[in-house]
Amino acid sequence: MEQILEVSYALDTFYFLMSGMLVMWMAAGFTMLEAGMVRSKNTAEILTKNIALYSIACIMYMVVGYNIMYGDGGSVIPGIGFFIGGDNSVADVVAGGEDAPYYSDISDFFFQVVFVATAMSIISGAVAERMKLWSFLIFAVVLTGFIYPIQGYWSWGEGFLDELGYSDYAGSGIVHMAGASAALAAVLLLGARKGKYGPNGEVRAIPGANMPLATLGTFILWMGWFGFNGGSELKVSDVESANAVAQVFANTNLAAAGGVVAGLLTARALFGKADLTMALNGALAGLVAITAGPDTPSMLLATLIGAAGGVLVVFSIITLDKLRIDDPVGAISVHGVVGIWGVLAVLLSNPDATLMGQLTGIVVIFSFVFISSLIVWAILKATLGIRVSEEQEYQGMDLAECGMEAYPEFTGSRGTGA
Repeated sequence: MEQILEVSYALDTFYFLMSGMLVMWMAAGFTMLEAGMVRSKNTAEILTKNIALYSIACIMYMVVGYNIMYGDGGSVIPGIGFFIGGDNSVADVVAGGEDAPYYSDISDFFFQVVFVATAMSIISGAVAERMKLWSFLIFAVVLTGFIYPIQGYWSWGEGFLDELGYSDYAGSGIVHMAGASAALAAVLLLGARKGKYGPNGEVRAIPGANMPLATLGTFILWMGWFGFNGGSELKVSDVESANAVAQVFANTNLAAAGGVVAGLLTARALFGKADLTMALNGALAGLVAITAGPDTPSMLLATLIGAAGGVLVVFSIITLDKLRIDDPVGAISVHGVVGIWGVLAVLLSNPDATLMGQLTGIVVIFSFVFISSLIVWAILKATLGIRVSEEQEYQGMDLAECGMEAYPEFTGSRGTGA
């Protein structure tokens, strides 16, 4: 029995760590997607922002965020503690028998911290090409250390949303809608990019510089999502859990595929063309849609849930543009609007979920994250400022914020020729 417990503990800990590593790779996916969807003059700043936000998220979640999200507290107000610790002694696990933890506390921290970074990455794309780098990074400290963990405590930390029956397996609401809510608050205060909207309400396309890179980023995110959803089963060492993980992997993959096909067909019907950006956003929408409940649907239902997300994201992007809400990568639509759909889609296959519980979770998470983020963004706007000058925006964020170009067109000296 002791040896079985040790092997089970080791296997589940290893599975957690490998799943976290896959989710960490999603940081590269977000970076490549955003870098491809912006103009070349803003690429180096996007790259800087993404590697910096990931690092800030890791440090802040270690310092305070994890202990807020999974510490002691009441049903509404979480406790607060500093610096993650944990007893990883196998002897204690064996002594505790079947009621003991089945994976390392530190592996749990590692898995959870990459989710925090994902939420922050969503904001990066929505504010691209006009937000000050250092204002963005200061906000990252607040979101990853406090805002995200507080709302996460209410559900995954066994707070009042969990008590009300809110069901969100891997975070359509807790991670994706939360990130989109903070992004919406930023965009409303930030305003649109110069030239995006005409005086008579016309919407002007601002094409990205590198669509192969954006497509690569989408495939990386698609792959990373297997860790995102699959790892959320939390264990794999028994038959029931192993079967559940297999179902989650298959459903995650099919939801993304359904989103791509539906997004392409919708774009063809509306624009008469196979719009690549809508196909890419369709894949991500399908993934977001299935994230709240990838363990309970059949594979056919998972495909249809993803397809509905793929249709929804196209109409959402069009609607936000009509409202003059400028989101260069469609992050608010993909993660916010479709995140809401994902939370509601749980009701289609999970008999334990209730409409009231799901609606309450949506309202609470959106309201808290949006309002708290709006306050922080407003303070930053009134003090440091959140938007670069018109001249810097025209020149490009790379030179204005980073002093370098991602795609320099000229070298410092001319060659002598062949």
